[in-house]
Amino acid sequence: MKNSQLANVTSKVLQRGVAAVEFALVAIPFLLLLLGAMEFGRLLYLWNTAQEVTRNAARLAVVSNFDKDSIAEIKRKAVFRINDGFLPASNEISTANVVIHYLYVKANGDLAYVQKMPSSPGDNIAACLDATRLDECIRFVEVCLSTGKTCSANQSIPFKPMIGLFSGSDPDSPDLGGIRIPLSTVRMPAESLGFDPTS
Repeated sequence: MKNSQLANVTSKVLQRGVAAVEFALVAIPFLLLLLGAMEFGRLLYLWNTAQEVTRNAARLAVVSNFDKDSIAEIKRKAVFRINDGFLPASNEISTANVVIHYLYVKANGDLAYVQKMPSSPGDNIAACLDATRLDECIRFVEVCLSTGKTCSANQSIPFKPMIGLFSGSDPDSPDLGGIRIPLSTVRMPAESLGFDPTS
């Protein structure tokens, strides 16, 4: 009788450590899977939001003035900010990444960047009506998310995971196999560009 009670006590003491080991074996893969799912969800959020940011900026740019203050305001509104900063839940996309270009139509029908901007929205209308100033006539607005000044594919924004486990040794390097956020270029025909007929 004493031997069986002693065996039960010894068995219970030995079982205490087994539960901790089993928990560790199950918890580590579970946490990796959970954190990986969170990063994947944030990546999808960024991909979808990048398109919304550029569409919002383009829509604002075609109806707003093209002076420096108005462009800064367009960029802030595009990333849902009151002041300059990053898109919510993102340390990749900021107001500095929103690139706005104003385009004119060449004689052959191709689009090119306006090199000499009109002085005002009213001057833009005058430039569009003057055959000698067509290269100053803003016909389209192009918006993209870029690390540079152009909308080229090599200047797309790299994805940076929030959790260091999923990134390389260099925190500023493109992570997770070089995943990059799409440029999400949007081009819209110019509308009023902030023209006020009463002024």
